[in-house]
Amino acid sequence: MTNACSGRRRYLALWFPFLPTDRLHSHLSPCSPNATPPDAPMALVERMRGALRLSAVNAAALAMGIAPGMALADARALLPDLYVADADPAGDAHGLAQLAQRCLEWSPLVTPLPPDVITLDITGTDHLFGGEAALSAQVEDAFAALGLTLRHALATTPEAAQALARHATTPAPDERAAIARLPVTALGLDSEATLALQRAGLTDIGALLTRPMASIAARFGADAVTALRRLSGEAQAPIAALAPVAPLRFTRRFAEPIGLQSTIAASFAALLHQAAAVLMARDLGGRAFVLTLYRSDGARHRLMIETGQPTRDPALVLRLFDERIAALADPLDPGFGYDQIRLSVPHTEPLRAVQPDLDGAGQASDALAELIDRLSTRLGPDALRRLVPYDSHLPEQAQRAIPAQGNTPAPWPAPPAAEPPLRPLFLFDPPQPVEVIAEVPDGPPQRFRWRRQLHEVRLFEGPERIAAPWWLHGDAPGLTRDYYRIEDKAGRRYWIFRHGLYEEKPDPRWYIHGQFA
Repeated sequence: MTNACSGRRRYLALWFPFLPTDRLHSHLSPCSPNATPPDAPMALVERMRGALRLSAVNAAALAMGIAPGMALADARALLPDLYVADADPAGDAHGLAQLAQRCLEWSPLVTPLPPDVITLDITGTDHLFGGEAALSAQVEDAFAALGLTLRHALATTPEAAQALARHATTPAPDERAAIARLPVTALGLDSEATLALQRAGLTDIGALLTRPMASIAARFGADAVTALRRLSGEAQAPIAALAPVAPLRFTRRFAEPIGLQSTIAASFAALLHQAAAVLMARDLGGRAFVLTLYRSDGARHRLMIETGQPTRDPALVLRLFDERIAALADPLDPGFGYDQIRLSVPHTEPLRAVQPDLDGAGQASDALAELIDRLSTRLGPDALRRLVPYDSHLPEQAQRAIPAQGNTPAPWPAPPAAEPPLRPLFLFDPPQPVEVIAEVPDGPPQRFRWRRQLHEVRLFEGPERIAAPWWLHGDAPGLTRDYYRIEDKAGRRYWIFRHGLYEEKPDPRWYIHGQFA
């Protein structure tokens, strides 16, 4: 939409129509037992009017006729495979507040409007991002990367921008024409007033704008006139913009430069305790801490440490900085002394008091997290890694190594109960070639030679066919694998596969990929 009147204020409204379900889906690990595909119908329920009703649904459920306000029993009857979870209004409100904080990157005047709208005053700031269109595209890309569905609109009033984001379905030549096409539900009136307008034949805003305000107030109430005037720009509601959070920076200056290590350590410890008090008051914990030492000759030394979990424990942070200093190739040289020390906490996350487990499991996990932080700080963030499951049919790609610090370990899928393992715990990398004799070309192995030793096959199970990922090879797909679980006469069990079908390759080779315990 174009802005016909230069010099007027401009607002960007962000509407997250599926915020509760998007939040839930983004917090579920792909290997969690509660995980669902992104396009699976999902609904959140809470008790309303004495019954369990849907408070929110995702796009897939809405497309199948499942809508908020429906009774859970009716939704289950319509869609038995509907995934249902408990609603979390407090978590949704906190999530919207976090998204609003994220929007301070694009505008200093951000107003969150629970449950699902954020308004940005972009007057005078859009040119910093290449104009309104470029700014809107950047915002949309940022929230799409978080897995959030977003609709946005621009207007000269916040109410108009919000209404256009929620209700505009077709483009219009200008803002006034777009507002006139909106349905009367865009006024945000209660259900009785909206129904009265619709029964009177006033189904869109354009029909209301052609009538005198006095007659509208007399028949439908003053709230309808107020909402209409705010939507058309004749009046404006007070805006409670989000107050930017002051950066967490703590500074200590000295009348005379200090150079003794004990004095520097004591001053730094005092800054850590000061930061811990502020973090506790805000229910926050730091994930990154930056120490800057200002030398009297103008030189600066900057050190940064990161933690895998939010913390405000001064002793823990001090130990990590000791590890960081000990790992420096060049020791810190105070020269003629430091005249200023600054501690910054650029990255924080919510951290509230929790009740420790009676069995001490929580303390053990905390100790492991501290050990990971210390080793990652000493050796480097990429030196310590952990294996996590990865969605791949190829056995050697069913896990990935990621940095251990800052990544929550994903649960591994549990094997089927009361069944022998389908995959060995020990895999060869790369698979080792074997010589196989089979009764028929595409049949199971009867005997095989591995490491110059002949093995007679007593039992076998298979084949388990695994095709190559065609999307990675284009017109030249990889070879198909036929896996067999076999046991030789000595009772040893192996996992062997033929690499390729005979129609793919005239002489496919055999490999042993692993051994069962």
